[in-house]
Amino acid sequence: MTESGAAGTTVDTVIVGSGFAGLGAAIKLDEAGRRDWVLLEKAETLGGTWRDNRYPGCACDVESHLYSFSFFPNDEWTRTFAPQAEIRSYLEDVADHYRLRDRIRFSSHVTGAEWDGTGWDVRLADGSALHARYVVFGTGALHEPSVPEIEGLDTFAGTAFHSAQWEHGHDLRGTRVAVIGTGASAIQFVPAIAGEVEHLTLFQRTAPWVLPKPDKPIRERTRTAFRRVPGLRAAYRASLYWRHEAMVVGFLHPRIMKAAERVARLYLRRRFAGDPQLREKVTPDFRMGCKRILMSNDYYPALRRDDVEVETAGIERITERGVVTTDGVEHEVDTIVFGTGFRVGDGMSRMAITGRDGVKLADAWRDGPQALHGTTVAGFPNLFTLVGPNTGLGHSSMVLMIESQLNYVLDAMRMVEDNRAVAIDTLAAVQDDHNAELQRSLGAAVWGSGGCASWYLDEHGRNRTLWPGYTFTFRRRTRRADPAAHELVA
Repeated sequence: MTESGAAGTTVDTVIVGSGFAGLGAAIKLDEAGRRDWVLLEKAETLGGTWRDNRYPGCACDVESHLYSFSFFPNDEWTRTFAPQAEIRSYLEDVADHYRLRDRIRFSSHVTGAEWDGTGWDVRLADGSALHARYVVFGTGALHEPSVPEIEGLDTFAGTAFHSAQWEHGHDLRGTRVAVIGTGASAIQFVPAIAGEVEHLTLFQRTAPWVLPKPDKPIRERTRTAFRRVPGLRAAYRASLYWRHEAMVVGFLHPRIMKAAERVARLYLRRRFAGDPQLREKVTPDFRMGCKRILMSNDYYPALRRDDVEVETAGIERITERGVVTTDGVEHEVDTIVFGTGFRVGDGMSRMAITGRDGVKLADAWRDGPQALHGTTVAGFPNLFTLVGPNTGLGHSSMVLMIESQLNYVLDAMRMVEDNRAVAIDTLAAVQDDHNAELQRSLGAAVWGSGGCASWYLDEHGRNRTLWPGYTFTFRRRTRRADPAAHELVA
């Protein structure tokens, strides 16, 4: 039962974050009869990534019926690939259906946590604190925008912002815009704004592989059939699931990716049939899959517009009036939009998290974040990370991984209580062996051998981001918390 006292509120479990991971954790805790939890959300509303990313053209690159909880299907998706507003609305519906909203503490920014031998003292930015037996971090990886350090950025007289912090009050119509970055966000918002601005200069460091996006409206009669025909929606979701799983073979065996590259090159030739010079600029020079494969039907047409320019010279500095490239040319612009992704992989280590024997997470992860099944970290008892190290996917829905991790979390909690222990901790040797196995698999896969530098890799060239295999393998490994891999703390 929740208690309050001089030291603050005491609860069984603190959940951090209200995106898919945090909401999923709350639901599954309730279903397991573990209702003494509180969910802390730093913002004023829920939604995580799908609240923060509201740039023009924002949408998912995994089909809607797969990018949703298996236990809360949605028959009302209007497109094969849902736009941001629909995903955000879906998360709101999840919170309402499971009556979570009144149990979320909004504007509660967690800054750190410390293990005291019996539980976690969780500290908030306003100076308050909670004490919890368990902490579940559902903060995800795509929530801290990454803005490159470019000389002179602070002198720019125009408006500059990251795509995840889109300034909707800033009118781009009739302006000169610089877009820095060609990742998943940029290929969505560039086509959305290209027809409005006077001129758009896209500063491209690396050309991405882009495939056609099989996106189309889901007709009302189809949505009605999903509602009325028993098993139809489940069968459709299963077909999506297995089609995505089949892609893993190409990632693990890079030579197989050559077939997919032929499709992408054909797409390039068709889209740039009359402009071989531009086609050469936007043709990648690395094996497909090494970086995230992007999907779009309107990105290449946008680049062919007369008022759009692709600039491949490196950026030297930013001035009051624009962007200077390494060839000495100054590109005068009114607005700079960064499509440069997020700070991935070390978000939790930047919090002041202290585990057993005073060990700080930042020190434990000094050589890169690692965990057992991306969920538990040796030396940090009763702490769980959803969408943690090496749980990312290059081929399917992260919601699948979150649901698998929640099975593991609940079983670990059950193990603690069945044995009347205080806590559960991961054995360091088991964690080390697990991560050594991961790195061996990842090194042979396309992400490590495809000839590119990507946000999947840390500064040491190790992939701390992706899971090197099938989601059903991950689910099998996380169905139960292996007693031999853990220590029960008395």
